[in-house]
Amino acid sequence: MASRPIFIAQEAFPYVKVEEIDFKWHPGLSVTQKKNSIKSLHEAASERDAQLSLLEISTKSDDPLGVNLSAFNLSVTMADGRSVPVENIFQSSKVFERGGPFKDLLNVSPKEAKRDPRLLESGDLVGFISKNRLWPLQPVTIFYDWIYINTLRSNKKLAEQVATFNAFTDIEFNPKKSINCQARSAALFVSLQQKNLLDTVLASPDVFIETFSKNVSKADPKQSRLF
Repeated sequence: MASRPIFIAQEAFPYVKVEEIDFKWHPGLSVTQKKNSIKSLHEAASERDAQLSLLEISTKSDDPLGVNLSAFNLSVTMADGRSVPVENIFQSSKVFERGGPFKDLLNVSPKEAKRDPRLLESGDLVGFISKNRLWPLQPVTIFYDWIYINTLRSNKKLAEQVATFNAFTDIEFNPKKSINCQARSAALFVSLQQKNLLDTVLASPDVFIETFSKNVSKADPKQSRLF
């Protein structure tokens, strides 16, 4: 057995409800085993709440939409015309005690960007730099949510399709090892879209940060290594 979170779009702030689901884990690194674990997770979640419309967001998803919404595939068009995945933007924006941001990570594969050794060898994370702005570490998912939601909004087809779901999973996400999660960001997008708040909260980084700083407790400083 294993336990993983599902992220449910909800009307009330903070707009995402997180529920831990116990399910049968299928060990192994093969895609087949990952898909079996996703199926078990979704079945267990549906048994708890039959009203859930679940979408797995990862490269292991059975639904092409879930694959396209993976941070490895969901891309933004840069000023120079390049199409760059969310994962690369996130990793290349990190600023550490002894280095960063490493903008060359915009030019490699998402997997290479995520595994670049400098991300582990440059000390504690101190923030993110995007368009000459330093983003804070609090709230803990604020910068990841910002780039994911902005990118998704720019793709009208995907934005329309994701709105047909109200709950999201990411079989690769383990909250004991990571903080940011594409499934959570997708749930947040759907909530804001349904409440017609996207334009309001995305008006500027300051508005976005202020909106999600309400009643947010400080994270354990040790977690900075998990970004």
